[in-house]
Amino acid sequence: MSGYEVEHNISAKENKPEQPARRPDLSTFFSTLELVDTSDPQAHTNTHALPQPENVAAAFRLLANAFDMMRGPADDRGDSTTSGGDLLASMIEQLRQNADDPPVELKGVPDSFLDELERVPNKSLKPTDTCPICVNPFLEDSYPLVVELPCHPDHRFDLDCIKPWLKLNSTCPLDRKELMKKKQPPPPTDDDEEEYDDMYA
Repeated sequence: MSGYEVEHNISAKENKPEQPARRPDLSTFFSTLELVDTSDPQAHTNTHALPQPENVAAAFRLLANAFDMMRGPADDRGDSTTSGGDLLASMIEQLRQNADDPPVELKGVPDSFLDELERVPNKSLKPTDTCPICVNPFLEDSYPLVVELPCHPDHRFDLDCIKPWLKLNSTCPLDRKELMKKKQPPPPTDDDEEEYDDMYA
């Protein structure tokens, strides 16, 4: 044991089995995302700025590689007959297509959308409930943060898995439904009344 472990009464690491990471490190992805995500007006002063295509392609490629690492080696995957393997494979394929032909700007959701996603309480999760992306049981995590997408009550994901996808795509990975509602213009009024002018209120 090192002096630090003795001083802080921490048992040696040999005694504790090392927990495998639930998902790969996405710090490089998120730092690249900062270069291309123009949806946050506070982070970007020029609202009309367009991201560089090579940075957009890099963001898609980094996420595709991270998801590919989640799938594990080809030997462990077998024939990818599990729904999680098929979902992850189709997500990776779409990310790689976008990396090869990057869009002019990202069609992801803003952070405010992610903050407002419905959180699923731990007590409503069953031990068999798994994230469709990482295929890990939600309750294996000490502090699971599970969100439900607005398209369907059964579309539940680990926030850490779905967040990077939604920052690049505003669709549900399961049913490909658009999650951001487009604002409808107000219906035209029939009455010919003058519009209220608050200058004289």
